[in-house]
Amino acid sequence: MKKLLQLFIAGIILSAILLYAIQAMNESQGYSGENTLTIYNWGNYIDMDLIKQFEKETGVNVIYETFDSNEAMLTKIQQGGTTYDIAVPSEYMIDKMREEDLLIPLDHRKLPNLNNIDDRFMDLPFDPGNKYSIPYFWGTVGIAFNPELLPNKTFTSWNDLWDPALKNEILLVDGAREVIGMGLNSLGYSLNDTNKQHLQEASQKLETLTPNIKAIVGDENKLLMQNNEAAIAVLWSGDAADIMWENEAIDYVVPKEGSNLWFDNMVIPKTVKNIEAAHQFINFMLDPEIAAQNTEYVAYSTPNKAALSYMDEEMVNDERFYPPPELTEKLEVYKNLGPKMLSYYNDLFLEFKMHPK
Repeated sequence: MKKLLQLFIAGIILSAILLYAIQAMNESQGYSGENTLTIYNWGNYIDMDLIKQFEKETGVNVIYETFDSNEAMLTKIQQGGTTYDIAVPSEYMIDKMREEDLLIPLDHRKLPNLNNIDDRFMDLPFDPGNKYSIPYFWGTVGIAFNPELLPNKTFTSWNDLWDPALKNEILLVDGAREVIGMGLNSLGYSLNDTNKQHLQEASQKLETLTPNIKAIVGDENKLLMQNNEAAIAVLWSGDAADIMWENEAIDYVVPKEGSNLWFDNMVIPKTVKNIEAAHQFINFMLDPEIAAQNTEYVAYSTPNKAALSYMDEEMVNDERFYPPPELTEKLEVYKNLGPKMLSYYNDLFLEFKMHPK
């Protein structure tokens, strides 16, 4: 019995030594809770050199993970299995995450660089007072087109897409809010409309567009447009910028009726383990020179007004990606429509996708 007790005690001591050794090893590699920052962002949505710079300046080790949809990001954070310190959801998802109590309030005193953000992009309906979120990138939904494949064709209105001459030419982004919103805007309705009669009108009008649709796709639209395999695409402005970088023939326009003004914002989820480093990183990304470098890498529009003076003038003065106030006034941010209305939008979109040409 005495021998068993000695073995038991020896086992406990050995386990304690091993646990201490593992903890020490993790800390030496930068994996302690106090010295690690876990970021959850969209794919290819940051200049990774900036991650290295942040690590060097702060001594904080960054673990960087990516997601491909707001819904996937939400599910992971709801499950709580991973301790994310920062996430980058879109505006409507921030509203939903607030409702579900998945975010912690930000300490603006720890974000002195917040003053660099353009006032136009602050205090928006999805997060009054920016209590939970800080703008990261913004953009629009519009029409990318190739004038070389479409001689004498111009696009100023959503309704231009219904031209019978465009049969089998159009790529649509695979998104219910974007496509149903396009139908609503083409009729002069809000893209946040919840009037079911208006939504049915938009759905019926979209059905008449099907002969012109080549495909409803995700990231494939960029490759198809770059390689001149499609002439028109309805997509996000950042994707359009990527395409135009690879194929200088491509142009992009935001239709005159208006469109979506979207935002991706930095937030701190309730899964956070390193609140101090999370604020450090957000403030780091709000530095004008850092924001400028990141913007030139990602090619989406920056909300950081102070960063514009560090950026290429040709990029800053391009009204396709930095539209004038008279157009931005017609743009709408997606509202959280609630689960029932969002389901209705999704049903209409599914019916549209299944509609034969």
